[in-house]
Amino acid sequence: MVHTFSALGRNLAVDVNSGAVHVLDKLCCDLLSLVEGPMGDACPQDLKDRLSQYDARELDEAWTELLELQRAGLLFSDDDYIDPAAAMALPKAAVVKALCLHVSHDCNLRCRYCFASTGDFGTGHRMTMDFDTARRAIDWVVEKSGKRRNIEVDFFGGEPLMALDTVKRTVEYARSLEEKHDKCFRFTITTNGVLLDQDTIDYINREMSNVVLSLDGRREVNDHMRPTVNGKGSYDVIVPKFQQLVSQRGTKDYYVRGTFTRENLDFADDVEHLASLGFRHVSVEPASGPLDDPFAIKEGDLPAVEAEYEKLARQLQGRKDVNFFHFNVDLAQGPCVIKRLRGCGAGCEYVAITPDGDIYPCHQFVGREEYRMGNVRSGDFDMDISGKFAELNIYTREDCRNCWARFYCSGGCSASNLLVNGDIKKPNAVACEMERKRLECAIALRAIAAGMGETENTECNNTDCSLCGSCAE
Repeated sequence: MVHTFSALGRNLAVDVNSGAVHVLDKLCCDLLSLVEGPMGDACPQDLKDRLSQYDARELDEAWTELLELQRAGLLFSDDDYIDPAAAMALPKAAVVKALCLHVSHDCNLRCRYCFASTGDFGTGHRMTMDFDTARRAIDWVVEKSGKRRNIEVDFFGGEPLMALDTVKRTVEYARSLEEKHDKCFRFTITTNGVLLDQDTIDYINREMSNVVLSLDGRREVNDHMRPTVNGKGSYDVIVPKFQQLVSQRGTKDYYVRGTFTRENLDFADDVEHLASLGFRHVSVEPASGPLDDPFAIKEGDLPAVEAEYEKLARQLQGRKDVNFFHFNVDLAQGPCVIKRLRGCGAGCEYVAITPDGDIYPCHQFVGREEYRMGNVRSGDFDMDISGKFAELNIYTREDCRNCWARFYCSGGCSASNLLVNGDIKKPNAVACEMERKRLECAIALRAIAAGMGETENTECNNTDCSLCGSCAE
């Protein structure tokens, strides 16, 4: 497969199977867009007729150049990335390497688009996790991680700072197990910032490898969507605290993460605003939900959303002060093979654990009883559910098999698929269109920055993946 497109004033082509990217002149782009498969040695007359605005000599020269790329394995390459049969038989046994630890099913904001029903995940019961449950969760993941050394734990909610004592005791306990079990814990916390103070900022910057700071952008956008319990705006409360945390964080990772909805499709202005506040690492995500969700992006919104992504890409071109999450794409060294086939690993490599110890495939499945996988207190774990998620990949998702973006997006979000289509295997078409547009912008930005003609993917250098026989593990 070859995908041709234009973005940021450039004509580009992606050879899907090799990963090669080409910056083309208009003639080559037009020619490629009409070719449905591998090319012969001579430019067919019917293509010359269809491209009659070009001189025949120019067409022959362009055809020769493209043919050379094909012979070099950089155009119309075979799908030898992995044997599809092998992909169908990826390991089903759960080697859990990451937890989303719901230390709080309560929140001090009342965000209008909240997928977690403003913190209680639709249960009607607000609660925080006690340390005993958190300790059992850590013991459980140590056991389930097998020989995997690195373990990720994300403290999540609701608002996890409402259970800060549990967070601190959990970190301390996990650290106490590292040497004995040859594990290395990496902690992340996602916070709305309302409860931040200097002591908490110091703690987060010391103990958390990554921190996600929730802020939607401009004051009017944020306060409309993210009011406090008493209905007041949260922007003026949290922005100075986030700025303080980031200014003291040094080189450690962080992201300021916002959400845009149908009510603010001009989200490029929110990215610009977040950058103006001094936040370099920014992610603004589209709201997703079932068809009756008033805030979720709909098919009719796509032209405006896609135009906004291109506008944002033009604004960010050449800038070093903004790192927009969705425009990050590695043209030379992508993730390991298993990651590119399977994606986030929800339900098999990654699970969410609620305050009462229930296990779900990820945070967005919490509360769906049919996807409850077990409980860390009882120690049970439903391998049938885990197996259903483990078998998901770009070859078992029928709609992904022929998508040019499949090796970049890895099949999309199972939770989003379920929300929109009622089926974890069937991709959310609206989300797919947005992902493809983001990728086109990202590839164009990287190609322009590198001044490149083409780039091939290189071998995986991930030496800590226990799921694939090609790695050192």
